Amino acid sequence: MARYKGPKQKIARRFREPIFGFSKALERKSYGPGQHGKNRRSKVSEYGVQLAEKQKCRYMYGLLEKQFRILFTRASRMTGSTGHNMMKLLEARLDNTLYRMGYAPTRRGARQLVSHKHVKVNGQVVNIPSYSLRPGDEIEIRERSKSLEMVTQTASTHNNRFAWLEVDKNSYTGKFLSYPEREDIPENIQERLIVELYSR
Repeated sequence: MARYKGPKQKIARRFREPIFGFSKALERKSYGPGQHGKNRRSKVSEYGVQLAEKQKCRYMYGLLEKQFRILFTRASRMTGSTGHNMMKLLEARLDNTLYRMGYAPTRRGARQLVSHKHVKVNGQVVNIPSYSLRPGDEIEIRERSKSLEMVTQTASTHNNRFAWLEVDKNSYTGKFLSYPEREDIPENIQERLIVELYSR
């Protein structure tokens, strides 16, 4: 299964961003991990900057390298900006959509919900976290899973709203209305650098 199992705070400190959600480590230690974290050279090559951006995006959405390359290739074949298409496809993943809807505290948690068959898409159980949603698809938490503590707690505290999603917290359902516009996606990712990296 495609997921990073190593220390999360180390990754967050490497990129100096909360890759896996809120991180106290970033507040306590604003420098990179490891014994040379404070004295690490600040000058990075153009390739290094591009690679770091790609890695950050991969960790954030929970993809392996092969998965990410396949998704990028798919984005490049679509009409329009490859970078924007890539972000749209990432946001259309089922695990990410559950996270955006507020039924899981993190993308990892959403991934677990899907893998354990707690989620239906258009009335059918789907256990593939990378399942790509299409406009009009309806998502729901299965009846027997609506009492899960993770689902109920997150749903009661999550207040974010996204224009491309319709959410009904009372019935634990939602709808993927459309692919999001780039300016509506809150993640701090410079997709232009990733496009340049794969265009080398």
